[in-house]
Amino acid sequence: MVVIRRMVDRHRSYTAIMLPGEPPKIFPTSDQEHARVLQIYKQDRAHTGIHNDFSDYAIGSDAFPSHRGPQK
Repeated sequence: MVVIRRMVDRHRSYTAIMLPGEPPKIFPTSDQEHARVLQIYKQDRAHTGIHNDFSDYAIGSDAFPSHRGPQK
């Protein structure tokens, strides 16, 4: 599984890409560049069959009705 995180310090912003068993790759990026990295790795929104923060934490859970909890 690929983990992509935004890191910000007082002077710069970074994108960290982490793979199991590999050292993290951390490089400076702008907000636009980071958004493009997320889009390329399908971390920008919920996608059917892709596990990311949107599926793991139910962000935008209304995107896929089958992923919602029980209806009342």
